[in-house]
Order: sequence, then structure tokens, then C-alpha cells
Amino acid sequence: MATEEVNKPQSLPPYPEMIMKALEALNEPSGSSKSAISKHIESTYGELPDSNLLVQHLNKMKESGELVFLKNNYMKPDPNAPPKRGRGRPPKPKVPLPPGTVLSPPRPRGRPPKDPNAPPKSPKAKGTPGSGRPRGRPKKIARSPAVAAPTAVSTGRPRGRPPKVKPQLTEVSVES
Repeated sequence: MATEEVNKPQSLPPYPEMIMKALEALNEPSGSSKSAISKHIESTYGELPDSNLLVQHLNKMKESGELVFLKNNYMKPDPNAPPKRGRGRPPKPKVPLPPGTVLSPPRPRGRPPKDPNAPPKSPKAKGTPGSGRPRGRPKKIARSPAVAAPTAVSTGRPRGRPPKVKPQLTEVSVES
């Protein structure tokens, strides 16, 4: 096996260069699709070693701004076109300050730090200042075992919903 010569593909130019040449050769006004670029490169340079590399280079060139991707077609960016704006609302234009004004540093965010030289505060009694009652639900008062809860016997009625009263049926005789 060491004596066999490995078939090496001819040295290809870099992918970005091949892509730009393909776009120039195809010269379509609305741009060229990925498959059209791939077919042109294959017809010019022979079989491509990896089709995923072409896709990766197209995406890289699109991200860097070397290519513009519009309606599934890649094209060269127009040199006269304004720069592409990002998503969302544009920032407000900053008003220029008159010369000679000095900007004060911006106020820091968050709670200011405690002053270590300040005298300690006196502890306050908890509770609302307006009423004498404490906040929240009142504590449950424990009852002594001698005082029992009122029972149902004292009122004369049993607990719960009363049973439904069924009317009694009377026999009706039919005589003819």
C-alpha cells in the first residue's frame, strides 16, 4: 500500500475566492442560489471535496458582510447601499452639549452603602404606629379544658344539613 500513489485533488483556490468568482461569472441581478454557486464551482474546478464547507463559507461570508443574503440568493453587497441597521428601535440621537460644559459622573445604581461613621439607630418597637394592634392574623387563644365548646344538644338541632323530607304517598282508587 505504501507504494501506491494517493490520488490528491488539484490544489483548489480558497473557498471565498471561488465563491466570488462564481458570483461574478453567473452575474444574476437578483443574486445566485447556493445550488447555482455549487454547480458553477463544480463545473469550473471539478468535484468539491466537501459540500458542507461551501455552506460554512457562505454563512461566514454572509456574517462578515462580504455577501448579502436576500430571498435565498447570495449577491455582492452594493457599495452605495446604506449600512444595514440592527433589529429593534434605533437609539435616540444624542443632543450635543455646548462647549465648556463639564459632565458630572453618573449616579451609581442600587442602594447607597451604609456610612460606617454614622451613629447607630435606636431599636424601635415593632407594630404599626397608628393603631395599637400588631400586624397580621391574631394568635389563637387557647381554651382551658374546663370550658367546653357549645354542643349541638344545647341548641336542640343536630349538626349539618337536615335530611330531605319525602312527602307520603296516598293511594288513589280509580273506579269506573
